[in-house]
Amino acid sequence: MRLLAVLVAAAALLAGAGAHEHHGEAPTCAAGGGGRVLAEFRPGEVTVDGHPTDWDGVEASEFALLPALDPDEDKAYAGGKVSVKAVHDGVDVFFMLKVDGDYTYTKGENTKCPSVALMFQIGEKATYYNMGGCKDMPGSCTSKSCRGYEVDIMHFSVGNAIPGRLYGGNHIDNAAGNGGDSFGHLVDIYAWNPHCRYLDGVGPKENNSNAQNDWHGAWWHSSLTVHSGFVDDDSPYGKQDEKGTYYFEFSRPLRTMDRFQQDAQFTIGEGNNMAVAFWYPDDGKPWSKSQHYSASCDWLVLDIQPSFEAAHYRPAPNRSWDAATAFALLLSVVAVCVSAFVGYSASKNNSSVKFTPLEQI
Repeated sequence: MRLLAVLVAAAALLAGAGAHEHHGEAPTCAAGGGGRVLAEFRPGEVTVDGHPTDWDGVEASEFALLPALDPDEDKAYAGGKVSVKAVHDGVDVFFMLKVDGDYTYTKGENTKCPSVALMFQIGEKATYYNMGGCKDMPGSCTSKSCRGYEVDIMHFSVGNAIPGRLYGGNHIDNAAGNGGDSFGHLVDIYAWNPHCRYLDGVGPKENNSNAQNDWHGAWWHSSLTVHSGFVDDDSPYGKQDEKGTYYFEFSRPLRTMDRFQQDAQFTIGEGNNMAVAFWYPDDGKPWSKSQHYSASCDWLVLDIQPSFEAAHYRPAPNRSWDAATAFALLLSVVAVCVSAFVGYSASKNNSSVKFTPLEQI
């Protein structure tokens, strides 16, 4: 059963390889590329359920969705820009993606449903274009020959995912030691180029390892009216072609247990290169290369900020010694005063006592 799940996930990766395929030099980006996503420290504010209301107070970054293979502004996604929000709570980082689009859903067919992906740079030589940029081809790429070109990818295809339900890492796939998701295809992947990408824990023989899916996520569409919870029998969950907005929400630990350069590691106060991709089918047909869009056409910078208190923290002067010194001084003064009072009282009382010479006793 575990082997079957891995094979199904691998087949899905191969089927999508064409949509990621790049060749030759990186295309010229007329829009300039780049951008910034701010992740503030906001613990306890968001719940990963696909609903956007708990993100209202979070700053959004908006980017044009340009064709990944030909970033021409004239061919940008017709639904408009993608809005990207991020926060962290010191342990996990959270993302909310918002994209306008008519509702379309075909159960069991991922390419007839919208899909999203997040990509993060791992290796120092990894490029945005060509998904890492290693020159090796299938059959020759290994963790040694492509060292330094690693990228980390989260890919969510919603064809088997119920709106509002949580998908991603689960006990079954994690027990099998890979980054798959047998239930909703929210998978954890690493890659060196579009031809050499694998589920975490799977790959060339010398790169096999025990791994897990560290991501969780959910999706929603604004036209959906049932908020008490959908089940599988409710598919397709909404009315086809209904106008509205898609929401994709995710979370992942800042740091993972990865030991094989398959996960990006995030550090508070530092920036990380990331990319956002979106696929959208037209007229009920499976999406193709031309429906593969990317936010900007170069790395975005994910800025994971420290808390306001930590950023403005200034250690208070060490007053413990001052307090101890003052207390000791106070005791000394009191002791001197008491001694003086006792001495004075004794001398006053003794002054009325008649002195008797010793020889008269």
